[in-house]
Amino acid sequence: MSIASIDLAPLQRADRWRVAEWAFWLLPVLGYFVFPDNLVLLTQIAITALFCLSLDLILGYAGIVSLGHAAFFGLGAYTAGLLASHGWGEPLSGLAVAALASGVLGFITSLLVLRGADLTRLMVTLGVAMMLFELANKLTFITGGVDGLQGIEMKPIFGTFGFDMVGKTAYWYSMVVLFLMFWAARKLVHSPFGLSIKGIRLNVARMPALGAPVNARLAAIYTIGAAYAGVAGALMAQTTQFVALDVLSFNRSAELLLILVLGGSGSLYGAMLGTIVFMASHHVLSDMNPEYWQFWLGAMLMLIVLFARDGVMGGLRTAAARLIPRKLAAP
Repeated sequence: MSIASIDLAPLQRADRWRVAEWAFWLLPVLGYFVFPDNLVLLTQIAITALFCLSLDLILGYAGIVSLGHAAFFGLGAYTAGLLASHGWGEPLSGLAVAALASGVLGFITSLLVLRGADLTRLMVTLGVAMMLFELANKLTFITGGVDGLQGIEMKPIFGTFGFDMVGKTAYWYSMVVLFLMFWAARKLVHSPFGLSIKGIRLNVARMPALGAPVNARLAAIYTIGAAYAGVAGALMAQTTQFVALDVLSFNRSAELLLILVLGGSGSLYGAMLGTIVFMASHHVLSDMNPEYWQFWLGAMLMLIVLFARDGVMGGLRTAAARLIPRKLAAP
């Protein structure tokens, strides 16, 4: 039996867009008009959502744990930033080069990551991120070190849409890139390739019997996840026109893992919802209580994890499963 002989009709049905999904993607339009003074925050939410989406591809779907995913994010940020600071400020080509650089690093490191079990993978991914962090810290003549990479000048998108001080161009630019990358990831996870990735996560021992090359598939998804993280990092560098050393920090990787668990791993929309809940709560609580906001944020995260299995997305699915039968049973 091979993957080619499997009935793909369920995958085709799952690939169809639902009304709730279209409603979700109308939120950026709504947010633009409702929160016109917070476009910078909304842009950062979009970039972080893409970053979290990249981790979900390798952890939620493939089961590859990582504590150093910021390595790819930081490399993408520095790649796009260095291109722009040296005169190549065209945004779209900067995204492409950043994705290529992070993807290459992802492919190379996948050869090490896939050799061990979960604990080994944690150490390898963490080690790669630490090495890049120290390189960026020491190579001050290239990266700017602790002062950050400055002098980034971005050209208008398509030669028409320039980056303004209010952040309108950056907002729509980030949202469009996020949607396109999400659409590609959605097609990927609902493809035979995505089905094999899920099968490897659920039962790696049986997948070779179906003709799936386990290591090759895992290396491929790890490379794709790294490229996605590189695009997110490049977006951050282009929209803020600055790259700080903390793009490679352990805290960024740990926070990303927390966001994914909060939203629900193994669900693309879980990564999106987790980012929205975390960053919105961070913003509101830090304004309400500047001294003790971390306490309240931690309490909220614990409540969500305790009472919403599989995070926010799992809680929404449970609520929908309870409400829909009642509506169907109603006269």
